[in-house]
Amino acid sequence: MAEITYREALNRALSEEMERDPEILLLGEDVAEYGGSFKVTQGLLERFGAERVFDTPISESGIVGTAVGMALAGLRPVAELMTVNFALVAFDQIVNHLAKMYFMFGGQCPMPVTIRAPGGGGHQLGAQHSHSLEAIFSHFPGLKVVCASTPANAKSLLQASIRDDDPVIFLEHEGLYNAKGEVPENQPPVQLGRAEIVRPGRDLTVIGYGRMAVLAGEAAAELAAEGFSVEVIDLLTLRPWDKATVAASVARTHRAVVVEECWPQCGIGAEVVATLCDRVFFELEAPIARVSGEELPAPYARELEQACIPDVPKIVAVAKRVLLT
Repeated sequence: MAEITYREALNRALSEEMERDPEILLLGEDVAEYGGSFKVTQGLLERFGAERVFDTPISESGIVGTAVGMALAGLRPVAELMTVNFALVAFDQIVNHLAKMYFMFGGQCPMPVTIRAPGGGGHQLGAQHSHSLEAIFSHFPGLKVVCASTPANAKSLLQASIRDDDPVIFLEHEGLYNAKGEVPENQPPVQLGRAEIVRPGRDLTVIGYGRMAVLAGEAAAELAAEGFSVEVIDLLTLRPWDKATVAASVARTHRAVVVEECWPQCGIGAEVVATLCDRVFFELEAPIARVSGEELPAPYARELEQACIPDVPKIVAVAKRVLLT
């Protein structure tokens, strides 16, 4: 298996899907000649031409609105937003058009639109460029929300998202673009809505996604050195999310910690905890704990920003508290 970076895996997914289906187009700010803000679309303009890979004006509402129109015309657009924070400018197009048209027209107009959006903190980009907004998108019926954590699942999940007839918000953590990992050749797309048990264990279940799933794995390795057996689940898809796999794991381990970079109020962790309380409350031997981002806009100062984001020591400390309860 080839070892490539997260961004290279995304590039391969786009390239292979565009080769397979001529109805797939890429649009967004600087996706063509510049190759994307994070170089994910590099080389695709030269390979597929300006009719299928093209730059747009600096207008997120225009980008998403154009993608909606393309889908209505039978195309399968992949729109890149320069940062997920700018998706708020296109919120009407995303939640009032993209998410609702299939329902409002009685299933007559599929919306095969994939919106790629980088996000996450830790890079000193300020409060308007550094947040994790996955919980907002996950709130709306009609959208699917995907958050890949490794090069392998980034490639397969992006391919699955592009092939899906529903609109997909595909979230990429900026801190993962240079991460390397093995990606199998001819890897088939995975099924959206299924979580992955990335590390089996018996004492505690730690649930994460995106970069937080990576940190959860590192925390589990540290805890293993102290004699604790920790199961790590990567959600992969946040809407719909794999409630059955998570609940079954917690029913076995009897303890759970949820790790998220987004804010805790109405966050992904709150949804997971509420569901586990509904499904496996009487299997729990300790209260479920959350490790979340701090409740404030991302500071610019590096030390303050890092203090606001979950890290391995924070996950280990919370996990030990739950394990020893």
